[in-house]
Amino acid sequence: MTANLDLHDEKNHTKTVVQYQSMHSFEISNEPDKVSKVERRMWLGNINWSTHQIELHYGIDMLAFTTTICYEPDVDLHRLREHFGTNYVDKLFFHILAFEANKILSLGPKTLDPGPHGRWFTPAFTKLWQTIGHKVWAQWRYQHNLPDYKGPLFDTLNEPTSLTPAVKIEPGDVEVLAFCGGGKDSLIAMTLLRSAKIPFSTLVYSHSIYGALEAQHCLIDRLIDTCTPITRHKQWIKDTFLDTPVSNFYTDYEIEHVLAAETPASVFGSLPLILSRGFRYIIVAHERSADIGNLIWDITGEDVNHQWGKSLEAEKMINDYIHNELILGFTYFSILKPLYDVLIFSILKNSIGSIPFTHSCNVKKPWCKRCAKCAYIWLNYMAYLPFDLVDGIFEKENLLNLPENQLYYRQMLGLEKHTPFECIGQVPEVQLAFELAHRKGLQGVAMDTYLSEVSSDQNWLDIITKYTRVASEDTTNMPHSIKMRILPLMDCASIDARKQLAAILDLPNI
Repeated sequence: MTANLDLHDEKNHTKTVVQYQSMHSFEISNEPDKVSKVERRMWLGNINWSTHQIELHYGIDMLAFTTTICYEPDVDLHRLREHFGTNYVDKLFFHILAFEANKILSLGPKTLDPGPHGRWFTPAFTKLWQTIGHKVWAQWRYQHNLPDYKGPLFDTLNEPTSLTPAVKIEPGDVEVLAFCGGGKDSLIAMTLLRSAKIPFSTLVYSHSIYGALEAQHCLIDRLIDTCTPITRHKQWIKDTFLDTPVSNFYTDYEIEHVLAAETPASVFGSLPLILSRGFRYIIVAHERSADIGNLIWDITGEDVNHQWGKSLEAEKMINDYIHNELILGFTYFSILKPLYDVLIFSILKNSIGSIPFTHSCNVKKPWCKRCAKCAYIWLNYMAYLPFDLVDGIFEKENLLNLPENQLYYRQMLGLEKHTPFECIGQVPEVQLAFELAHRKGLQGVAMDTYLSEVSSDQNWLDIITKYTRVASEDTTNMPHSIKMRILPLMDCASIDARKQLAAILDLPNI
């Protein structure tokens, strides 16, 4: 995911993201009168590792940063090297470094120095890394008014000297590893797996940008306790780049927003666990809305999509690359890709006991109540769930009345230039949520905006039909063996949701 964090805006799971509200444009220029104090030379440094930990070094010019990933004891990196060979493990660790380091794109590098890793810059890797950088950082380019920025030029590289092939692993006791970020999407994904009688394990990672690491695990453990995975796995991530208010500390780079491709980084970071435990599938919970951008940039004509790292296009690219270059017989996919949020929120009523343990905020966990993500989730919880349940989660605060949320709600309703750069649903889904909440008696400042500025003659029948429909075959990367067990459950939920929503809105049966 691309992560949006207000700080900072996932991680994606694009989205870790640091976002500030001010806007500022700058130019990357070599003109004499615009000589920068910095060279904007990105570099990849050493990879230090021990039995259960990887320390990744990267930076730009004289600025050095590290990301440290700690694995649980069931991931023994020395054992991986003994089993798969030094060359393969070096290749694996390089990919983890490369996709952690791409957040340096937020400082507008002109060149990239591969350091000791030039041998891994194959055409396939270069294409994947540059595509992810261009697509995820479309939001960053838009926010900084840099339509012509193409990313860093790679320093002259020799031909890759090591064609280390992908490896085949022996399947473990459990085939499915489900990523769990603690939100409603993770809950529905685990609920579907359990209902389909598909055994699964979970992976949770805590990140220093979100606060105390162990506290994050404890928070998500409460949700996982209600979902009965076979085994649980954890990672701890400390990141000195995202922990630093970069735009304030390093003003020479003239940036206001920092992004990181959280989903690609987390997938590559999980591969040592995949190899150690023999998982065949990584399952994430990215819904269909991730495939649709926030706006079409009038200068470039491109779809600027905060969630591109969670899109089906990104999913297929990453999956194919890992299968071809790193792990044979491996599949990475989203189990929720056939669904929009309208159906996901409708299904939540079947998991009432677990909902109080969900959280989705990227600013202050579990909920800051003053960001676009909190505003969106709270509105939909109020629309689809009992008021008293939601009041218990959000301490009876009406988020429609908070001044900090008024712009977010206007953007969600389609009343501004673009929707919020967050992992949320589409404008018609938000309008439907407002209407459902209005029918239930919810009031507030943002509700007044909805009632006065959004057309009252919406075609709710068409909106419900579209957003409760389970996607067709070509919109999911789900393996056939899993799809055949999951899609019937989704189809039943779709029928039930349409009937209930039609009844609430006094519509004919759909």
